[in-house]
Amino acid sequence: MPNYRRVRIPGVTYFFTVVTYKRRKILTIPESRQILRAVMNEVRQQYPFTICGWVLLPEHIHGIWTLPENDCDYSKRWSLIKAGFSKRAKNLFHCDEWMTDSKQKYREETIWQRRFWEHMIRDENDLRRHLDYLHFNPVKHGLVKCVKDWPYSTFQRFVKNGLYPSDWGGDGMDEITDTDFGE
Repeated sequence: MPNYRRVRIPGVTYFFTVVTYKRRKILTIPESRQILRAVMNEVRQQYPFTICGWVLLPEHIHGIWTLPENDCDYSKRWSLIKAGFSKRAKNLFHCDEWMTDSKQKYREETIWQRRFWEHMIRDENDLRRHLDYLHFNPVKHGLVKCVKDWPYSTFQRFVKNGLYPSDWGGDGMDEITDTDFGE
């Protein structure tokens, strides 16, 4: 089995991509959003982190988190979020025919891909590029024509705080493709 190496530095900011198993389009269903919100709030109470940016798409999540100064364990947080969601949503999304020996061995459900993609944010420019990518993602995937029309992201919070104009990422904007963001 490969030995995956992850950068773990306490108190820094990370970009994540987390994907559903077989890219099932289940995350924007109202029940899923409600479960995910509750589980994330519970995990954040026990293991704090700041959500700097977020977008929820039907089959994947992009998030940017900052961890506390003395903590670098984002893997534990994602593990708890995925496990908590899977436990609560099992009756909605479990698929017996997709259960493999490996999934049974690792006590996994048929909801999430096993791993996630992470990138340590290096500087303000890197953060801006990842925030732009994250917020533009619903347009990239053809879910909406304008970023402001996607309801499941932090874009409106950024507009309210004056960090983006409300028409950012509208019709005619060049697609953001200059970096691999884990999709």
